[in-house]
Amino acid sequence: MKDGKFITLGIESSCDETSIAVVADGRQLMSDVISSQIALHTVFGGVVPELASRHHLQNINSVLDEALSEAGVTLDDVDLIGVTNGPGLIGAVVIGVATAKALSFAKDIPLVGVNHMHGHVSANYIQYPDLEPPFMALIVSGGHTNIVEVTDYNECKVLGGTRDDAVGEAYDKVARVIGLGYPGGPKVDKAAKDGNPEAVHFKRVYLEKDSLDFSFSGLKTAVLNYINTEKMAGREINVADVSASFQQAVLDVVVDKTMMAVRNMNKDRLVIAGGVAANSELRRELKEACHKEGIRLYAPEPVLCTDNGAMIAAAAYYKYKKHGADDLHLDAYADLSL
Repeated sequence: MKDGKFITLGIESSCDETSIAVVADGRQLMSDVISSQIALHTVFGGVVPELASRHHLQNINSVLDEALSEAGVTLDDVDLIGVTNGPGLIGAVVIGVATAKALSFAKDIPLVGVNHMHGHVSANYIQYPDLEPPFMALIVSGGHTNIVEVTDYNECKVLGGTRDDAVGEAYDKVARVIGLGYPGGPKVDKAAKDGNPEAVHFKRVYLEKDSLDFSFSGLKTAVLNYINTEKMAGREINVADVSASFQQAVLDVVVDKTMMAVRNMNKDRLVIAGGVAANSELRRELKEACHKEGIRLYAPEPVLCTDNGAMIAAAAYYKYKKHGADDLHLDAYADLSL
């Protein structure tokens, strides 16, 4: 406890960012330190799990010290430790969980394991103090594409998900094919700003009538086939046009299905979450669609869309309030359902 406020330490290490944050009363951000490994993995065109784990191990203590210092607290002030225990790269998740358990044991602080995807939704509680469930959420990241109904702080009902590639994974693969490199999401988004989204027609995949599921593998293959065809014909690839055309094919489906879900569930609020929620065109199109239908859109600032400890702290706070603490048998999982 610090100045009468409940202090939660949030630890996130599910992929290639080591992040620790301090949050008061579940919503007030006191610090959020993120150590990114993008430069390390760019050389390889994607995240190398073994290298990610090793760098989490090397960085996590210094990130912890910086987060506590920036917040002006010590471990003696911390009332709760929240940590991502899945889903994610298992070696990376283990580092965060082991750190959290060690701190919990050494300082006798309650511990809560957090589903990474619940964490992404909870980033909005940091951004918007007035936001409370129930609401609809679109979770779009490197590993997930889900439309969910958030019924309370700890419960999500999945209405639709990807049947193959997640949207962020499709961005990364297309970026690699057209020579933009890693990380694909922001690079395709940037290149698309200078392109014509109607230059190349890529099929929109809606699946069965009224389905809220997604499929992006066919679109990814279509981009690859287009690139190969153009190269064989000796024609130059317009990277901006391909980026814009690919992105528009993704966003048409994502926005259409999301708005259909909002209408079907009679909700008047939509939250977006996950790394791809930082995409500028997605945010613009959803804002426009929500405005037309009288839906309020909640979109956290880009730094809260990426993997961060603040979102884990917020999710941990509400889980602890309802379910209490986990014990030191808390384990790490590569896959963990919403």
